Amino acid sequence: HSVPEIIKMYVSKGLLVQARTFFEKCQVHGGLSSKTYAAIMDVYAEKGLYAEAEVVFHAKRDRGREKRDVVEYTVMIKAYGKGKRYRKAFSIFKAMRNSGTWPNECTYNSLIQMFAGGNLVDWAKKVLNQMREAGLKPHYQTYSAIIASYVRQGRLADAVRTFQQMEGEGVKANEVVYGALINGFAEAGRTEEALHYYRKLEDRGIRANRIVLTSLLKGYSKRGYIEGAKVIYESLKKFDGGPDIVASNIMISLYAYFGIVSEAEVIFNNLRQKGQADGATYAVMMKLYQTMGLLNESTELAEEMRQSGLLTDQVSFGRVIAYHAANGQLADCGKLLHEMLARKIMPNMKTFNVLFKILNKGGIPRESLQQLKMSYQERKPYAREAVITCVFSVGGLHAFALESCKAFMTGAVPLDRFAYNVAIYAYGACGQTDRAFNLFMRMKDGGFEPDIVTYNYLVDCYGRANIVEGVKWIYSLMKYHKIEASESLYNAIVNAYRNAKRPDLAKLVSREKRSLFESNRYSVSDIEGEYEQYSESDIERQH
Repeated sequence: HSVPEIIKMYVSKGLLVQARTFFEKCQVHGGLSSKTYAAIMDVYAEKGLYAEAEVVFHAKRDRGREKRDVVEYTVMIKAYGKGKRYRKAFSIFKAMRNSGTWPNECTYNSLIQMFAGGNLVDWAKKVLNQMREAGLKPHYQTYSAIIASYVRQGRLADAVRTFQQMEGEGVKANEVVYGALINGFAEAGRTEEALHYYRKLEDRGIRANRIVLTSLLKGYSKRGYIEGAKVIYESLKKFDGGPDIVASNIMISLYAYFGIVSEAEVIFNNLRQKGQADGATYAVMMKLYQTMGLLNESTELAEEMRQSGLLTDQVSFGRVIAYHAANGQLADCGKLLHEMLARKIMPNMKTFNVLFKILNKGGIPRESLQQLKMSYQERKPYAREAVITCVFSVGGLHAFALESCKAFMTGAVPLDRFAYNVAIYAYGACGQTDRAFNLFMRMKDGGFEPDIVTYNYLVDCYGRANIVEGVKWIYSLMKYHKIEASESLYNAIVNAYRNAKRPDLAKLVSREKRSLFESNRYSVSDIEGEYEQYSESDIERQH
Protein backbone atom coordinates (compact mmCIF):
# COMPACT_ATOMS: atom_id res chain seq x y z
CA HIS A 1 0.00 0.00 0.00
CA SER A 2 1.11 3.57 -0.65
CA VAL A 3 1.56 6.06 2.18
CA PRO A 4 -1.67 8.01 1.34
CA GLU A 5 -3.67 4.76 1.20
CA ILE A 6 -2.49 3.65 4.64
CA ILE A 7 -3.23 7.07 6.11
CA LYS A 8 -6.67 6.95 4.48
CA MET A 9 -7.39 3.64 6.23
CA TYR A 10 -6.44 5.15 9.59
CA VAL A 11 -8.51 8.31 8.99
CA SER A 12 -11.58 6.38 7.82
CA LYS A 13 -11.55 4.54 11.16
CA GLY A 14 -11.07 7.75 13.14
CA LEU A 15 -7.52 6.82 14.17
CA LEU A 16 -6.07 10.29 13.65
CA VAL A 17 -3.23 9.89 16.15
CA GLN A 18 -2.03 6.71 14.46
CA ALA A 19 -2.31 8.39 11.06
CA ARG A 20 -0.11 11.27 12.18
CA THR A 21 2.42 8.94 13.84
CA PHE A 22 2.70 6.92 10.63
CA PHE A 23 3.16 10.10 8.58
CA GLU A 24 5.92 11.34 10.88
CA LYS A 25 7.76 7.99 10.60
CA CYS A 26 7.59 8.22 6.84
CA GLN A 27 9.01 11.73 7.01
CA VAL A 28 12.02 10.54 8.96
CA HIS A 29 12.89 8.12 6.18
CA GLY A 30 12.39 10.92 3.62
CA GLY A 31 11.68 10.58 -0.04
CA LEU A 32 8.07 11.82 0.03
CA SER A 33 7.28 13.68 -3.16
CA SER A 34 5.16 16.81 -3.48
CA LYS A 35 2.51 14.63 -5.12
CA THR A 36 2.48 12.33 -2.07
CA TYR A 37 2.16 15.28 0.31
CA ALA A 38 -0.80 16.54 -1.73
CA ALA A 39 -2.45 13.11 -1.70
CA ILE A 40 -2.08 12.84 2.09
CA MET A 41 -3.53 16.31 2.58
CA ASP A 42 -6.42 15.38 0.30
CA VAL A 43 -7.31 12.47 2.59
CA TYR A 44 -7.81 14.97 5.41
CA ALA A 45 -9.43 17.56 3.12
CA GLU A 46 -12.17 15.12 2.06
CA LYS A 47 -13.14 14.76 5.73
CA GLY A 48 -12.97 18.50 6.43
CA LEU A 49 -9.99 17.94 8.74
CA TYR A 50 -8.21 21.15 7.81
CA ALA A 51 -6.07 21.25 10.98
CA GLU A 52 -4.60 17.82 10.20
CA ALA A 53 -4.05 18.88 6.57
CA GLU A 54 -2.22 21.96 7.87
CA VAL A 55 0.25 19.76 9.77
CA VAL A 56 1.14 17.95 6.55
CA PHE A 57 1.30 21.18 4.54
CA HIS A 58 3.69 22.87 6.98
CA ALA A 59 5.76 19.74 7.63
CA LYS A 60 9.48 20.04 7.04
CA ARG A 61 10.52 18.78 3.60
CA ASP A 62 13.66 17.06 2.33
CA ARG A 63 16.53 19.39 1.49
CA GLY A 64 16.06 20.76 -1.99
CA ARG A 65 12.29 20.19 -1.89
CA GLU A 66 11.31 23.02 0.47
CA LYS A 67 9.14 24.76 -2.12
CA ARG A 68 5.56 23.56 -2.16
CA ASP A 69 3.93 22.61 -5.42
CA VAL A 70 0.78 24.27 -6.79
CA VAL A 71 -1.16 21.05 -6.18
CA GLU A 72 -0.33 21.19 -2.46
CA TYR A 73 -1.60 24.74 -2.20
CA THR A 74 -4.74 23.82 -4.13
CA VAL A 75 -5.49 20.86 -1.85
CA MET A 76 -4.87 23.00 1.25
CA ILE A 77 -7.35 25.55 -0.09
CA LYS A 78 -9.81 22.70 -0.59
CA ALA A 79 -9.29 21.55 3.02
CA TYR A 80 -10.01 25.04 4.35
CA GLY A 81 -13.08 25.22 2.14
CA LYS A 82 -14.44 21.92 3.45
CA GLY A 83 -13.89 23.20 6.98
CA LYS A 84 -15.54 26.55 6.10
CA ARG A 85 -12.36 28.43 6.98
CA TYR A 86 -12.70 30.85 4.09
CA ARG A 87 -10.37 33.56 5.36
CA LYS A 88 -7.59 31.04 5.86
CA ALA A 89 -8.16 29.76 2.33
CA PHE A 90 -7.84 33.27 0.91
CA SER A 91 -4.78 33.93 3.07
CA ILE A 92 -2.94 30.85 1.81
CA PHE A 93 -3.94 31.74 -1.74
CA LYS A 94 -2.16 35.08 -1.35
CA ALA A 95 0.81 33.41 0.38
CA MET A 96 1.04 31.01 -2.55
CA ARG A 97 1.59 33.81 -5.04
CA ASN A 98 3.99 35.63 -2.73
CA SER A 99 6.14 32.48 -2.51
CA GLY A 100 6.49 32.36 -6.28
CA THR A 101 4.08 29.48 -6.84
CA TRP A 102 1.46 30.59 -9.33
CA PRO A 103 -2.09 29.24 -9.12
CA ASN A 104 -3.40 27.27 -12.04
CA GLU A 105 -6.94 26.93 -13.39
CA CYS A 106 -7.75 24.24 -10.83
CA THR A 107 -6.65 26.50 -7.95
CA TYR A 108 -8.72 29.44 -9.13
CA ASN A 109 -11.78 27.32 -9.91
CA SER A 110 -11.62 25.57 -6.51
CA LEU A 111 -11.30 28.87 -4.65
CA ILE A 112 -14.13 30.52 -6.59
CA GLN A 113 -16.50 27.58 -6.12
CA MET A 114 -15.61 27.43 -2.43
CA PHE A 115 -16.43 31.12 -1.86
CA ALA A 116 -19.60 30.88 -3.92
CA GLY A 117 -20.73 27.79 -2.00
CA GLY A 118 -20.19 29.70 1.25
CA ASN A 119 -22.29 32.63 -0.08
CA LEU A 120 -19.19 34.83 -0.24
CA VAL A 121 -20.02 35.61 -3.83
CA ASP A 122 -18.30 39.01 -3.89
CA TRP A 123 -15.04 37.32 -2.90
CA ALA A 124 -15.68 34.71 -5.58
CA LYS A 125 -16.21 37.41 -8.22
CA LYS A 126 -12.98 39.16 -7.15
CA VAL A 127 -11.00 35.94 -7.62
CA LEU A 128 -12.77 35.35 -10.95
CA ASN A 129 -11.52 38.72 -12.19
CA GLN A 130 -7.98 37.87 -11.04
CA MET A 131 -8.25 34.58 -12.91
CA ARG A 132 -9.12 36.38 -16.13
CA GLU A 133 -6.28 38.86 -15.62
CA ALA A 134 -3.93 35.89 -15.32
CA GLY A 135 -5.08 34.75 -18.76
CA LEU A 136 -6.89 31.68 -17.46
CA LYS A 137 -10.36 30.63 -18.57
CA PRO A 138 -13.02 29.72 -15.98
CA HIS A 139 -15.10 26.64 -16.78
CA TYR A 140 -18.88 26.39 -16.62
CA GLN A 141 -18.90 24.87 -13.08
CA THR A 142 -17.22 28.05 -11.82
CA TYR A 143 -19.79 30.32 -13.43
CA SER A 144 -22.56 28.00 -12.29
CA ALA A 145 -21.41 28.27 -8.66
CA ILE A 146 -21.35 32.08 -8.80
CA ILE A 147 -24.74 32.32 -10.51
CA ALA A 148 -26.29 29.90 -8.00
CA SER A 149 -24.83 31.94 -5.12
CA TYR A 150 -26.29 35.16 -6.51
CA VAL A 151 -29.67 33.44 -6.90
CA ARG A 152 -29.64 32.16 -3.30
CA GLN A 153 -29.08 35.72 -2.12
CA GLY A 154 -31.81 37.09 -4.37
CA ARG A 155 -29.32 39.09 -6.45
CA LEU A 156 -30.90 38.16 -9.75
CA ALA A 157 -29.54 41.13 -11.70
CA ASP A 158 -25.98 40.10 -10.75
CA ALA A 159 -26.78 36.51 -11.70
CA VAL A 160 -27.97 37.63 -15.15
CA ARG A 161 -24.87 39.81 -15.68
CA THR A 162 -22.65 36.86 -14.81
CA PHE A 163 -24.60 34.64 -17.19
CA GLN A 164 -24.19 37.18 -19.99
CA GLN A 165 -20.47 37.45 -19.23
CA MET A 166 -20.25 33.67 -19.37
CA GLU A 167 -21.91 33.56 -22.78
CA GLY A 168 -19.76 36.45 -24.01
CA GLU A 169 -16.62 34.48 -23.22
CA GLY A 170 -17.88 31.47 -25.14
CA VAL A 171 -18.53 29.27 -22.09
CA LYS A 172 -21.66 27.25 -22.74
CA ALA A 173 -24.22 27.01 -19.96
CA ASN A 174 -25.68 23.65 -19.00
CA GLU A 175 -28.96 22.66 -17.36
CA VAL A 176 -27.54 23.50 -13.90
CA VAL A 177 -26.94 27.14 -14.86
CA TYR A 178 -30.31 27.49 -16.57
CA GLY A 179 -31.97 25.68 -13.65
CA ALA A 180 -30.50 28.14 -11.14
CA LEU A 181 -31.79 31.14 -13.10
CA ILE A 182 -35.22 29.60 -13.68
CA ASN A 183 -35.53 28.72 -10.00
CA GLY A 184 -34.41 32.19 -8.90
CA PHE A 185 -36.97 33.99 -11.04
CA ALA A 186 -39.68 31.46 -10.15
CA GLU A 187 -39.03 31.99 -6.42
CA ALA A 188 -39.34 35.73 -6.96
CA GLY A 189 -42.66 35.27 -8.76
CA ARG A 190 -41.12 36.61 -11.99
CA THR A 191 -42.57 33.90 -14.19
CA GLU A 192 -41.91 35.60 -17.55
CA GLU A 193 -38.18 35.80 -16.86
CA ALA A 194 -38.19 32.18 -15.71
CA LEU A 195 -39.90 31.21 -18.99
CA HIS A 196 -37.34 33.24 -20.95
CA TYR A 197 -34.48 31.11 -19.65
CA TYR A 198 -36.55 27.95 -20.04
CA ARG A 199 -36.97 28.77 -23.74
CA LYS A 200 -33.25 29.50 -24.07
CA LEU A 201 -32.56 26.09 -22.56
CA GLU A 202 -34.88 24.43 -25.09
CA ASP A 203 -33.34 26.44 -27.97
CA ARG A 204 -29.95 25.05 -26.98
CA GLY A 205 -31.33 21.54 -27.36
CA ILE A 206 -30.96 20.81 -23.64
CA ARG A 207 -33.69 18.60 -22.20
CA ALA A 208 -35.17 20.12 -19.05
CA ASN A 209 -34.63 17.87 -16.05
CA ARG A 210 -36.99 17.31 -13.15
CA ILE A 211 -35.47 20.13 -11.07
CA VAL A 212 -35.88 22.69 -13.86
CA LEU A 213 -39.50 21.73 -14.51
CA THR A 214 -40.31 21.78 -10.79
CA SER A 215 -38.84 25.28 -10.56
CA LEU A 216 -40.99 26.39 -13.48
CA LEU A 217 -44.02 24.78 -11.85
CA LYS A 218 -43.27 26.83 -8.75
CA GLY A 219 -43.25 30.00 -10.87
CA TYR A 220 -46.64 29.18 -12.38
CA SER A 221 -48.01 28.43 -8.93
CA LYS A 222 -46.85 31.75 -7.49
CA ARG A 223 -48.66 33.62 -10.25
CA GLY A 224 -51.73 31.38 -10.13
CA TYR A 225 -51.29 30.15 -13.74
CA ILE A 226 -53.13 26.89 -13.26
CA GLU A 227 -53.29 25.84 -16.93
CA GLY A 228 -49.54 26.32 -17.44
CA ALA A 229 -48.90 24.45 -14.20
CA LYS A 230 -51.01 21.51 -15.44
CA VAL A 231 -48.90 21.26 -18.60
CA ILE A 232 -45.66 21.21 -16.61
CA TYR A 233 -47.05 18.66 -14.16
CA GLU A 234 -48.02 16.38 -17.05
CA SER A 235 -44.46 16.69 -18.38
CA LEU A 236 -43.12 15.62 -14.99
CA LYS A 237 -45.23 12.47 -15.18
CA LYS A 238 -43.05 11.30 -18.10
CA PHE A 239 -40.02 10.94 -15.82
CA ASP A 240 -39.32 7.65 -14.08
CA GLY A 241 -41.30 7.70 -10.85
CA GLY A 242 -43.34 10.69 -12.01
CA PRO A 243 -43.47 14.05 -10.18
CA ASP A 244 -41.61 14.12 -6.87
CA ILE A 245 -43.13 15.18 -3.55
CA VAL A 246 -42.09 18.82 -4.01
CA ALA A 247 -43.86 19.15 -7.36
CA SER A 248 -46.90 17.27 -6.10
CA ASN A 249 -47.20 19.53 -3.05
CA ILE A 250 -46.93 22.63 -5.22
CA MET A 251 -49.72 21.33 -7.47
CA ILE A 252 -51.94 20.46 -4.51
CA SER A 253 -51.35 23.96 -3.13
CA LEU A 254 -52.38 25.50 -6.43
CA TYR A 255 -55.59 23.45 -6.58
CA ALA A 256 -56.24 24.36 -2.94
CA TYR A 257 -55.83 28.06 -3.76
CA PHE A 258 -58.62 27.78 -6.34
CA GLY A 259 -60.70 25.50 -4.09
CA ILE A 260 -60.57 22.59 -6.56
CA VAL A 261 -60.98 19.80 -4.03
CA SER A 262 -61.38 16.85 -6.43
CA GLU A 263 -58.12 17.46 -8.34
CA ALA A 264 -56.18 18.04 -5.12
CA GLU A 265 -57.60 14.81 -3.67
CA VAL A 266 -56.47 12.80 -6.71
CA ILE A 267 -52.83 13.83 -6.19
CA PHE A 268 -53.06 13.54 -2.40
CA ASN A 269 -54.59 10.06 -2.44
CA ASN A 270 -51.99 8.90 -4.95
CA LEU A 271 -49.19 10.13 -2.68
CA ARG A 272 -50.85 8.62 0.36
CA GLN A 273 -51.23 5.21 -1.32
CA LYS A 274 -47.53 5.25 -2.24
CA GLY A 275 -46.57 6.30 1.28
CA GLN A 276 -45.00 9.49 -0.11
CA ALA A 277 -47.26 12.13 1.48
CA ASP A 278 -45.30 14.26 3.95
CA GLY A 279 -46.22 16.85 6.55
CA ALA A 280 -46.47 19.58 3.94
CA THR A 281 -48.93 17.51 1.90
CA TYR A 282 -51.20 16.93 4.87
CA ALA A 283 -50.99 20.59 5.92
CA VAL A 284 -52.24 21.86 2.55
CA MET A 285 -55.08 19.33 2.40
CA MET A 286 -56.13 20.15 5.97
CA LYS A 287 -56.26 23.83 5.13
CA LEU A 288 -58.19 23.13 1.92
CA TYR A 289 -60.81 21.06 3.75
CA GLN A 290 -61.00 23.68 6.49
CA THR A 291 -61.51 26.49 3.96
CA MET A 292 -64.25 24.54 2.20
CA GLY A 293 -66.02 23.87 5.51
CA LEU A 294 -65.19 20.15 5.50
CA LEU A 295 -64.12 20.16 9.15
CA ASN A 296 -64.60 16.43 9.79
CA GLU A 297 -62.31 15.54 6.89
CA SER A 298 -59.77 18.11 8.05
CA THR A 299 -59.80 16.83 11.63
CA GLU A 300 -59.40 13.23 10.43
CA LEU A 301 -56.33 14.24 8.42
CA ALA A 302 -54.80 16.01 11.41
CA GLU A 303 -55.15 12.85 13.50
CA GLU A 304 -53.91 10.67 10.63
CA MET A 305 -50.87 12.90 10.30
CA ARG A 306 -50.08 12.44 13.99
CA GLN A 307 -50.68 8.69 13.89
CA SER A 308 -48.47 8.35 10.79
CA GLY A 309 -45.46 9.70 12.65
CA LEU A 310 -45.19 12.76 10.42
CA LEU A 311 -44.87 15.14 13.38
CA THR A 312 -41.10 15.16 13.56
CA ASP A 313 -39.93 18.76 13.71
CA GLN A 314 -40.85 22.35 14.52
CA VAL A 315 -42.58 22.96 11.21
CA SER A 316 -44.80 19.85 11.20
CA PHE A 317 -45.89 20.30 14.82
CA GLY A 318 -46.44 24.01 14.22
CA ARG A 319 -48.73 23.38 11.26
CA VAL A 320 -51.01 21.01 13.15
CA ILE A 321 -51.09 23.26 16.24
CA ALA A 322 -52.04 26.16 13.95
CA TYR A 323 -54.82 24.08 12.43
CA HIS A 324 -56.34 23.22 15.84
CA ALA A 325 -55.93 26.84 16.96
CA ALA A 326 -57.90 28.07 13.93
CA ASN A 327 -60.72 25.69 14.90
CA GLY A 328 -60.64 26.81 18.54
CA GLN A 329 -59.51 23.37 19.73
CA LEU A 330 -57.32 24.73 22.51
CA ALA A 331 -56.97 21.49 24.48
CA ASP A 332 -55.71 19.71 21.36
CA CYS A 333 -53.21 22.52 20.86
CA GLY A 334 -51.94 22.03 24.41
CA LYS A 335 -51.65 18.26 24.03
CA LEU A 336 -49.66 18.61 20.82
CA LEU A 337 -47.43 21.24 22.43
CA HIS A 338 -46.76 18.91 25.36
CA GLU A 339 -45.93 16.04 22.97
CA MET A 340 -43.63 18.36 21.07
CA LEU A 341 -41.75 19.37 24.22
CA ALA A 342 -41.56 15.76 25.41
CA ARG A 343 -39.62 15.03 22.23
CA LYS A 344 -37.33 17.95 23.08
CA ILE A 345 -38.53 20.01 20.09
CA MET A 346 -38.86 23.67 21.04
CA PRO A 347 -41.44 25.73 19.11
CA ASN A 348 -40.00 28.18 16.60
CA MET A 349 -40.97 31.83 16.27
CA LYS A 350 -43.87 31.13 13.95
CA THR A 351 -45.34 28.57 16.31
CA PHE A 352 -44.99 31.01 19.21
CA ASN A 353 -47.05 33.48 17.18
CA VAL A 354 -49.73 30.80 16.98
CA LEU A 355 -49.42 30.23 20.73
CA PHE A 356 -50.11 33.91 21.31
CA LYS A 357 -53.22 33.59 19.19
CA ILE A 358 -54.29 30.60 21.30
CA LEU A 359 -53.92 32.73 24.44
CA ASN A 360 -56.03 35.45 22.87
CA LYS A 361 -58.76 32.95 21.99
CA GLY A 362 -58.50 31.47 25.46
CA GLY A 363 -59.47 34.77 27.06
CA ILE A 364 -56.11 35.90 28.46
CA PRO A 365 -56.40 39.61 29.39
CA ARG A 366 -55.06 42.00 26.79
CA GLU A 367 -52.42 43.41 29.15
CA SER A 368 -51.18 39.93 30.00
CA LEU A 369 -50.88 39.04 26.33
CA GLN A 370 -48.93 42.21 25.63
CA GLN A 371 -46.66 41.56 28.61
CA LEU A 372 -45.91 38.01 27.47
CA LYS A 373 -45.26 39.13 23.90
CA MET A 374 -42.87 41.82 25.07
CA SER A 375 -41.00 39.41 27.35
CA TYR A 376 -40.69 36.91 24.51
CA GLN A 377 -39.49 39.52 22.01
CA GLU A 378 -36.92 40.80 24.51
CA ARG A 379 -35.78 37.17 25.11
CA LYS A 380 -36.14 37.44 28.85
CA PRO A 381 -35.31 34.35 30.93
CA TYR A 382 -38.28 31.96 31.22
CA ALA A 383 -40.37 33.96 28.70
CA ARG A 384 -40.91 30.92 26.48
CA GLU A 385 -41.73 28.73 29.47
CA ALA A 386 -44.24 31.31 30.70
CA VAL A 387 -46.04 31.41 27.35
CA ILE A 388 -46.17 27.61 27.23
CA THR A 389 -47.54 27.45 30.79
CA CYS A 390 -50.35 29.84 29.87
CA VAL A 391 -51.23 27.78 26.77
CA PHE A 392 -51.62 24.68 28.96
CA SER A 393 -53.81 26.63 31.39
CA VAL A 394 -56.18 28.09 28.78
CA GLY A 395 -56.55 24.58 27.33
CA GLY A 396 -57.56 23.23 30.73
CA LEU A 397 -54.43 21.06 30.94
CA HIS A 398 -53.60 22.10 34.47
CA ALA A 399 -51.23 19.22 35.29
CA PHE A 400 -49.08 20.19 32.31
CA ALA A 401 -49.30 23.85 33.31
CA LEU A 402 -48.07 23.20 36.86
CA GLU A 403 -45.30 20.95 35.57
CA SER A 404 -44.15 23.73 33.25
CA CYS A 405 -44.58 26.34 35.98
CA LYS A 406 -42.46 24.44 38.49
CA ALA A 407 -39.63 24.18 35.93
CA PHE A 408 -39.05 27.96 35.91
CA MET A 409 -40.13 28.61 39.50
CA THR A 410 -37.27 26.40 40.73
CA GLY A 411 -34.71 27.73 38.24
CA ALA A 412 -31.44 29.39 39.16
CA VAL A 413 -32.24 32.71 37.45
CA PRO A 414 -34.30 35.22 39.51
CA LEU A 415 -37.87 35.62 38.26
CA ASP A 416 -39.21 38.71 36.56
CA ARG A 417 -42.67 40.16 37.23
CA PHE A 418 -44.23 38.49 34.17
CA ALA A 419 -43.10 35.05 35.40
CA TYR A 420 -44.70 35.61 38.82
CA ASN A 421 -47.90 36.72 37.10
CA VAL A 422 -48.03 33.54 35.02
CA ALA A 423 -47.39 31.38 38.07
CA ILE A 424 -50.20 33.10 39.99
CA TYR A 425 -52.49 32.55 37.01
CA ALA A 426 -51.56 28.86 36.59
CA TYR A 427 -52.08 27.98 40.25
CA GLY A 428 -55.26 30.04 40.49
CA ALA A 429 -56.73 28.50 37.32
CA CYS A 430 -56.34 24.98 38.68
CA GLY A 431 -57.92 25.93 42.05
CA GLN A 432 -54.74 26.07 44.15
CA THR A 433 -55.48 29.59 45.33
CA ASP A 434 -53.45 29.34 48.56
CA ARG A 435 -50.35 28.63 46.48
CA ALA A 436 -51.22 31.57 44.22
CA PHE A 437 -51.52 33.91 47.24
CA ASN A 438 -48.16 32.69 48.54
CA LEU A 439 -46.59 33.47 45.18
CA PHE A 440 -48.10 36.96 45.32
CA MET A 441 -46.38 37.55 48.67
CA ARG A 442 -43.13 36.08 47.35
CA MET A 443 -43.37 38.44 44.39
CA LYS A 444 -43.68 41.47 46.68
CA ASP A 445 -40.83 40.23 48.86
CA GLY A 446 -38.75 40.03 45.69
CA GLY A 447 -39.22 43.76 45.13
CA PHE A 448 -41.97 43.63 42.48
CA GLU A 449 -45.09 45.70 42.93
CA PRO A 450 -48.25 44.22 41.40
CA ASP A 451 -49.30 45.56 38.01
CA ILE A 452 -52.62 45.38 36.16
CA VAL A 453 -51.86 41.79 35.10
CA THR A 454 -51.20 40.75 38.69
CA TYR A 455 -54.49 42.28 39.86
CA ASN A 456 -56.38 40.51 37.07
CA TYR A 457 -55.12 37.12 38.20
CA LEU A 458 -55.27 37.93 41.91
CA VAL A 459 -58.92 38.99 41.83
CA ASP A 460 -59.72 35.76 39.98
CA CYS A 461 -58.11 33.84 42.85
CA TYR A 462 -60.18 35.76 45.41
CA GLY A 463 -63.34 34.87 43.52
CA ARG A 464 -62.45 31.19 43.27
CA ALA A 465 -61.64 31.14 47.01
CA ASN A 466 -64.93 32.95 47.90
CA ILE A 467 -62.97 35.80 49.50
CA VAL A 468 -65.36 38.63 48.73
CA GLU A 469 -63.38 41.16 50.77
CA GLY A 470 -60.36 40.53 48.55
CA VAL A 471 -62.41 41.26 45.43
CA LYS A 472 -63.77 44.43 47.07
CA TRP A 473 -60.23 45.53 47.96
CA ILE A 474 -59.01 45.36 44.35
CA TYR A 475 -62.23 46.99 43.13
CA SER A 476 -61.72 49.86 45.55
CA LEU A 477 -58.11 50.34 44.40
CA MET A 478 -59.38 50.78 40.86
CA LYS A 479 -62.45 52.86 41.77
CA TYR A 480 -60.39 55.32 43.79
CA HIS A 481 -57.67 55.52 41.12
CA LYS A 482 -54.96 53.72 43.11
CA ILE A 483 -54.58 51.54 40.03
CA GLU A 484 -55.55 52.34 36.46
CA ALA A 485 -59.08 51.44 35.36
CA SER A 486 -59.04 48.64 32.82
CA GLU A 487 -61.83 46.85 30.99
CA SER A 488 -60.05 43.54 31.51
CA LEU A 489 -59.85 44.15 35.26
CA TYR A 490 -63.55 45.12 35.36
CA ASN A 491 -64.33 41.83 33.61
CA ALA A 492 -62.18 39.93 36.10
CA ILE A 493 -63.95 41.58 39.04
CA VAL A 494 -67.39 40.78 37.60
CA ASN A 495 -66.41 37.13 37.13
CA ALA A 496 -64.84 37.01 40.61
CA TYR A 497 -68.08 38.24 42.24
CA ARG A 498 -70.03 35.62 40.29
CA ASN A 499 -67.63 32.88 41.40
CA ALA A 500 -67.97 34.12 44.98
CA LYS A 501 -71.79 33.81 44.71
CA ARG A 502 -72.40 37.57 44.75
CA PRO A 503 -74.36 38.18 41.53
CA ASP A 504 -75.73 41.42 42.99
CA LEU A 505 -72.25 42.96 43.19
CA ALA A 506 -71.33 41.49 39.82
CA LYS A 507 -74.36 43.25 38.29
CA LEU A 508 -73.41 46.62 39.81
CA VAL A 509 -69.81 46.44 38.57
CA SER A 510 -70.94 45.23 35.15
CA ARG A 511 -73.28 48.22 34.83
CA GLU A 512 -70.46 50.60 35.80
CA LYS A 513 -68.14 48.95 33.27
CA ARG A 514 -70.63 49.42 30.44
CA SER A 515 -71.02 53.12 31.18
CA LEU A 516 -67.24 53.57 31.05
CA PHE A 517 -66.26 51.43 28.07
CA GLU A 518 -69.29 51.14 25.80
CA SER A 519 -68.16 54.00 23.57
CA ASN A 520 -64.59 52.79 23.30
CA ARG A 521 -64.81 49.02 23.17
CA TYR A 522 -61.65 47.07 22.54
CA SER A 523 -61.74 44.56 19.67
CA VAL A 524 -59.84 41.32 19.87
CA SER A 525 -59.21 41.57 16.13
CA ASP A 526 -56.57 44.19 16.98
CA ILE A 527 -54.50 41.41 18.45
CA GLU A 528 -55.50 38.65 16.07
CA GLY A 529 -54.31 40.70 13.11
CA GLU A 530 -50.76 40.51 14.43
CA TYR A 531 -50.51 36.76 14.01
CA GLU A 532 -50.20 34.98 10.70
CA GLN A 533 -51.24 31.40 10.01
CA TYR A 534 -49.11 28.79 8.37
CA SER A 535 -49.77 29.07 4.63
CA GLU A 536 -48.96 27.31 1.39
CA SER A 537 -45.84 29.46 1.00
CA ASP A 538 -44.34 27.55 3.95
CA ILE A 539 -44.37 24.41 1.83
CA GLU A 540 -42.27 26.06 -0.85
CA ARG A 541 -39.85 27.53 1.69
CA GLN A 542 -39.46 24.15 3.38
CA HIS A 543 -38.47 22.44 0.15
